[in-house]
Amino acid sequence: MRRLLTISVLSLFALPLAAQQAPAGWQMRVDRSTNAADPDNVPDVKFVTMGQGLHVTTGPAVVLWKPDNTATGAYTITGTFGLTKPSGHVNYYGLVFGGNDLAGAGQNYLYFLVAQNGTFLVKHRAGDATHDVVARTEHAAVAKPDSTGRSRNALEVRVGADKIDFVVNGQVVHTQPKTGMAARTDGIWGVRVNHLLDLHLAGLNMTR
Repeated sequence: MRRLLTISVLSLFALPLAAQQAPAGWQMRVDRSTNAADPDNVPDVKFVTMGQGLHVTTGPAVVLWKPDNTATGAYTITGTFGLTKPSGHVNYYGLVFGGNDLAGAGQNYLYFLVAQNGTFLVKHRAGDATHDVVARTEHAAVAKPDSTGRSRNALEVRVGADKIDFVVNGQVVHTQPKTGMAARTDGIWGVRVNHLLDLHLAGLNMTR
């Protein structure tokens, strides 16, 4: 069973003074690997402001959110994810939505993630259990690292009255009916970054 740690980013690290500008109001939940074949070789998560955006370096996987960032009904959430260097193996990152009790044992949310191998997935989490809504799927819209090792993927989740569109770099990669595990979309929105990644986040926003 994974050991979960919920902590304010303001007190997470003993960083040099120049790096201690953690985004005000953000919270995080660390989700440590229990797979001996795929361990968290770096024990900490670094989460800081950088330029006009945020920068996350993992460490263990983490969910990041502001408690006031909630959305109900029809809405669109967006975020641009800049991978600064490839991970040692395939790890996913992207948007969380429909979140409830994110800091508690009853955590519940949907998430839309992409990876450096050009695939995306959509999953639902309830407590410690996760379920595929869309299994790992390759799509040409997902940018892979270029010759410098960097990539940029702009993600959108467009929640409508009876469907959800999942968008990568302006292209709809999947449309999901709002039924079953994808029915509950009201709640907190934020970001999930799986382990051993180095990402710059920009343009995180919600519109109705």
